[in-house]
This record gives sequence, structure tokens and C-alpha cells, in this order.
Amino acid sequence: MAQVLEFKLPDLGEGLTEAEIVRWLVEVGDVVAIDQPVVEVETAKAMVEVPCPYGGVVTARFGEEGTELPVGSPLLTVAVGAPEGLETSGPVPTGPSGARNGSAPSGSASASSPSGSSATESSGGSGNVLVGYGTGAPAARRRRIRPDRLDRTPTLSGALTVEAPVSEAPVSEAPVSETPGVPVSEASSTAAPVSVAPVSDGPVPVVSPLVRRLARQHDIDLRRLTGSGPDGLILRADVDRAIRRAEETEAARTPTAQAAAAPTGASPASPAAASPAASAAPAAERIPLRGVRGAVADKLSRSRTEIPDATCWVDADATELMAVRAAMNAATGPSAGPKVSVLALLARICTAALARFPELNSTVDTEAREIVRLPGVHLGFAAQTERGLVVPVVRDAHTRNAESIGAEIARLTELARTGKLSPAQLTGGTFTLNNYGVFGVDGSTPIINHPEAAMLGVGRIMPKPWVHQGELAVRQVVQLSLTFDHRVCDGGTAGGFLRYVADCVEQPAVLLRTL
Repeated sequence: MAQVLEFKLPDLGEGLTEAEIVRWLVEVGDVVAIDQPVVEVETAKAMVEVPCPYGGVVTARFGEEGTELPVGSPLLTVAVGAPEGLETSGPVPTGPSGARNGSAPSGSASASSPSGSSATESSGGSGNVLVGYGTGAPAARRRRIRPDRLDRTPTLSGALTVEAPVSEAPVSEAPVSETPGVPVSEASSTAAPVSVAPVSDGPVPVVSPLVRRLARQHDIDLRRLTGSGPDGLILRADVDRAIRRAEETEAARTPTAQAAAAPTGASPASPAAASPAASAAPAAERIPLRGVRGAVADKLSRSRTEIPDATCWVDADATELMAVRAAMNAATGPSAGPKVSVLALLARICTAALARFPELNSTVDTEAREIVRLPGVHLGFAAQTERGLVVPVVRDAHTRNAESIGAEIARLTELARTGKLSPAQLTGGTFTLNNYGVFGVDGSTPIINHPEAAMLGVGRIMPKPWVHQGELAVRQVVQLSLTFDHRVCDGGTAGGFLRYVADCVEQPAVLLRTL
């Protein structure tokens, strides 16, 4: 006896509550193995391939690509075991009457599985592949479905709508003749009419929240529609037809209104009738704030709301730092090694500065009204990708040298470009380094990466006139800016931190004291 097991969107960790379907990796009817990735989703942190803890045949998928689903909503169903029967891990939604074709209502006690064992134990599923799901939890009540009712249509709400056992076309598309004496074949040659029902005060027969949202977006009164689904259930096709009919009615009404408003003596082809005011203005584009963009918006808004930040900046002569980097990368023989980037050197300078000024490697516990100084430096660095701004984190940066930091930055940057950073690699930072000089700008007042206490900004390094050893010379100059949380320290501490960073940039030998 086969079982249909429902796989829900797991908790991907780090407090994420929803994810957007980017790409399905399987089709309905495909055979999947335990722990095989079945869908690629985008969270507010990263792109993740979600593995399925069951092995069997995919019987349904929930949600199209681009759909945002909350954690815990169904992703797909998998038929596990022999194909003689089928079970599902949730009740089968019915029409407003509560039953169809003799099936029991979803709330009936008889809907539970006769066996008390979990679906996992019978299917031999995987372990806890991701946070919040796996095969160790007891299965929910299951309803046994007859083999002649295996044709199922997924909805975004996670419900399974049971269709007719044998049908050549969807029920919602069946043509219905509304004129007595007109054959169905003639009525089907035109667009299917939208049935309008009298307004009812009772419940609206709609199961899918997608249908309700679509109706709200287009000002469609669901109480006036007659559904073409089982027991009068309103389907998406019914709402789509109502939308098309409303658009056609509006399009037919617009020329009539324009003709009535035109002057009596003006001909239809006169320039007055074709004035720019008569044409509809283009609608503004609305872009949903979700995924990475939504997470960035939420975090920056919270930072601006909670953190009383201040910024100080200084220009520094980076000529010596650039010369030291060139010498490192030109070394041969036993002293040779991987190329060291300017960002890696600046990151190493930051860790040395944070050791001297630990106040800036902290966070504020607003509920306890306490400043929490953190023991280790987890250094974040801002990276611009096609998906938006992300901040990968170099763990335990205070224990690494410039070469090790540079190798980790290069590795995380490549993962960011390919969208393969995990949520753990994007969270937990204690201080952020922001190199906005790559955009060709000199200065900025960055927003602190909440809940951190400070961020160092680095502008472009470029030749500028500079007084060096009492004489005017052309030197490689960079602007450094420090934005800090004024609750954790005063300007003296922030200024001391920034001055130490600038001294290390101008005289890299200063770092030898701490190596």
C-alpha cells in the first residue's frame, strides 16, 4: 500500500520565516531519492537547495517559480511504496458542503490513519537534513484516498484539491451553454462566460488564498461569482475570466466616453480628439521588497531607527601600504605565497585596531540595557552581487593573518557571486569593513550593519597632491570613515580607532608591534 507523504518547507535557520521558489529541480512524475535536492529557494540570506527526506514518485508540486511560501507550507508530495494505494499527510479539502463523492469531511474522526505508526518509520526517510524537519517527528493524521481519485491539483495554500477521476479537460474550462436551445459545441466556440451569482451573505466557496488575493488585486467580488469547481468551488480560472470580462467592458466603455466628451463639430480624426490627455498615463512600476532586497531594507531601517550613529573620517597616505603589498606579491622562493589584496591588509589592520579599542567590537542589549563586548572578531565585508548587497562573515578574523584573511575573503566572494552562501556565512558578524572605493567614490557615511556597533568605510585610493616630508608630492591617498554607535563609546574612542587605522595605512610597520 503506497503512501503520499507531504514535504513542507523546512525552517532554514537564522529566524527565516519565508522563502521564494527560484527553480524546481524535479517535475511531477519524477522519481526522487532520499535527500535529493528537489527545489532551489531564495531566502533573505542566501540561495538554498532543499533536499527531500522521502524517496518515491513526485505526485504534486505547490507553488510556481517566483512564489513566496512561508515556512511550514507544503512544497510537494511524494508517493512512497507500491502504487496500489495512496495516503496523504493532511486532510483533503472539499467544497463548501464539506464532502464530495462520498468522502468524509476533513474534521471527521474516521479520516485518521488506522495505523498509529509514523510515515517516517514506514518509509525509511532521512534524518534531520535541515533545521525544523526530518523524519523523526510523528506523522500527522492521514486520509486514505481511493486509487480512482489520484488526480490531484496543488494549491498555494498547501491543500490538495481532488478532481474528477476521469476527465479530458479541467472542470473549470468546460463550456456551458447558458442559452436554451443552443448546443454546447456552438457555445464553446466563444469565450466561456462568467457566471454571476446573486450576492450571498454566506461563506464564499474559495479554498485557495491565491484566488482570494487575485480577486482582491482586481476588485472582483467573489460573492457574485459562481464557481465551476466541485460543489460550486471558485477556481482561479473563474476569477481570470471575470478579470478579462471586466477589462473588455472597460475597454468598450472608454471610446464611448471619449466620443461623448468630444466637441460636436470635431471629426473623429481631428487632432483635438487625439490629444495627449486622452491617452492613459503609464503606470508606475511596483517591485516587491522581498528576498535579499527585503532583508536589506528591514535591517537598514531597523539600524536607522535604533542606533544613534555618528561618523568621523580622515584622509590617509596609502603609498607605503601599496608598496608593502607590491613587495609581498612580488616575493619569490620560500617567502612566496598567494597574492594579498588591499582589502585583506585593511581587514588585518581592523582586527589589530579592535584589539586596542574593544568597545567597537560590541553590541547593545536594549532589553537588558547593557553593552555586550564580544570576545572574538567575526569580520563582515560588504559585497555587491547581482542579487543585491550581501555581507559575508570571516569567522575568527582576530586569529588570522593577512594571507589567511585574504584567502577566506576570496572564497566567500566567489560563493556570493554564485549565490551559494549559506545563512550561517551571512550572519554573526561583529564588525563590518565596507570598501565602497570599488564604485569609484571617495567617501560615504554608511549605515551600521545592525546589531553591530561600527563600520569602517574605505574610499578609492588615487593619486593626489600631498605634503610629504615637508614637500608637496603626488601620493596615493585614501579617505577612511568610521560610523559608530554612540551608545557604546564616545568620540574619543572612535577617533582613536580611526587614527590608529590611518597610522597603519601610512606606516604599515606599526603593525609589527602586534604581530
